[in-house]
Amino acid sequence: HEAVVARLAPTCVLQSGRDPAKAVKVVALKEESSWQRGEYVGKQGWATMPGEKEPDSRVAQACAALLMPTS
Repeated sequence: HEAVVARLAPTCVLQSGRDPAKAVKVVALKEESSWQRGEYVGKQGWATMPGEKEPDSRVAQACAALLMPTS
């Protein structure tokens, strides 16, 4: 499962880049506590993979970690 998460987290980052409000949302992401960042990313829809209806919490957490140093 770790390999799948590692593979999907960059897709989550790409999906965040398509969000026109990304800059504002990343500022809000930084304000979240570290354990709530994954939930925040999931609520934005960034961790919902194509063909899925719900976000993957582990992908969302990994995605949040990737978004933090690049934002």
